[in-house]
Amino acid sequence: MSGLAAAIAARDPDLLPSRRDEDWRWTGLRELIRFVPEPSPVGETLSAGPWAGVHSDELLVVNGRPLNFPGLIQIGPGDRPTAQLRFISTADAGSHAPHIRIVVREGADFTLLESYEGAPGGAYVASAELEIDLAEGSSLTRLILADEPDDAVSVSRADIALGAKARLQQTVLATGARRQRFETHIAHPGQGANVRLDGAYVLAAKLHSDQTTVVTHAGEGGVTNQLTKGVATDQARGVFQGRIVVKPGADGTDARMGHHALLLSDRAEVDAKPELEIYADDVQCAHGNTVGALSDEAIFYARSRGITEPEARVMLTAAFLGEVVERIEHEPAREIARAWVEAKLGALGR
Repeated sequence: MSGLAAAIAARDPDLLPSRRDEDWRWTGLRELIRFVPEPSPVGETLSAGPWAGVHSDELLVVNGRPLNFPGLIQIGPGDRPTAQLRFISTADAGSHAPHIRIVVREGADFTLLESYEGAPGGAYVASAELEIDLAEGSSLTRLILADEPDDAVSVSRADIALGAKARLQQTVLATGARRQRFETHIAHPGQGANVRLDGAYVLAAKLHSDQTTVVTHAGEGGVTNQLTKGVATDQARGVFQGRIVVKPGADGTDARMGHHALLLSDRAEVDAKPELEIYADDVQCAHGNTVGALSDEAIFYARSRGITEPEARVMLTAAFLGEVVERIEHEPAREIARAWVEAKLGALGR
């Protein structure tokens, strides 16, 4: 159980992670939350979710309560389903901490379209925990859209265990909240398993978004490829923490991580900490990190072609983030993700 989930269960703010915790130094909650709100009441669904255009089953978690399933998702051997998993928060200053377990059996191929949605003005505190097991030779595509209100505090943590030759593809697209954090912990067995972790954030006003990942390679021959890109303007703050651990004996590991961000205002902030911990020989591991601004030359070139400066900024920023979106293999979901990112970037230009 995470610190936020424990604090919600006990209604004890002393259990909240603070900036003194190294992994929470940019997203500390104890300094922000003085008391844990009352448990959220039973709620109703919002309108259609962001993945509504993709044919799929819809699984609802409203104010921390699974409504139309028991909180357990089981995908049978060889099955190839697609499902929406909607975490909806409508509580007015409430708190909730759902726990969802997902089991993907041998040879199955599961597409999970996940969303985090909230009613404006709710000021809720939410902690979603997902426990995911991928059996040998199975595949999970996990696509996440997070569009939460400015006054929300929201943390999502996924603990994912992979079997031999399993495949995980994950993309997180977020627009921040008062505090928002997506945390992914992966137990990577090597043995031909393959992980791709991608993310993008579009932040404005005073919104805060944190994408934190830990991938632990425990066996030979594993692959991890990670790319996160972000854009921050006004007084927004983006956080990226990525750690790849290669344990002794995990020879032949191929692990690569990149984070790149654009600052569109002088008061925006991006904090990044990519890490590699390597305790094995014969590995190929690399990481990179850049934070900068849009190129004045590129903007000038676009304007010389009759494009206004606001349009040029949106166009260049969309191209920058487009690399993450284009890596989504599920075509209908990729189109929705592309339109969603373009809409968020268009809002920045207004």
